[in-house]
Amino acid sequence: MNVTFIQYPACGTCRKAKKWLTENKIPFTERHIVENTPTRAELTEFYKKSGLPLKRFFNTSGMVYRELNLKDKLPTLSEEEQIQLLASNGKLIKRPLLITKGTVLVGFKEEEWENEFK
Repeated sequence: MNVTFIQYPACGTCRKAKKWLTENKIPFTERHIVENTPTRAELTEFYKKSGLPLKRFFNTSGMVYRELNLKDKLPTLSEEEQIQLLASNGKLIKRPLLITKGTVLVGFKEEEWENEFK
């Protein structure tokens, strides 16, 4: 299975998720979310593949999200504008992202990840 793990090394949740992947012997390709931020096309694909609301892709607890006052601005932006905003700064994207052939998981919920690899 081809698995891509998009993460930010300084993020505790990302480190926990990486440890989980390693302990469960799941091979993955690692990608730094800030140094190699997903493109608009990739984010559009991830969003559609995930089946999640676009808002779930935003790191709502991050400093950049708060600095840009996105809590109030997001509802006024179109889907395309939101995707463009995500593509403009990797720190706006909720992490980690786990991309498999069939789905995209946003954030690390161990139960969700276990279900993906049963």
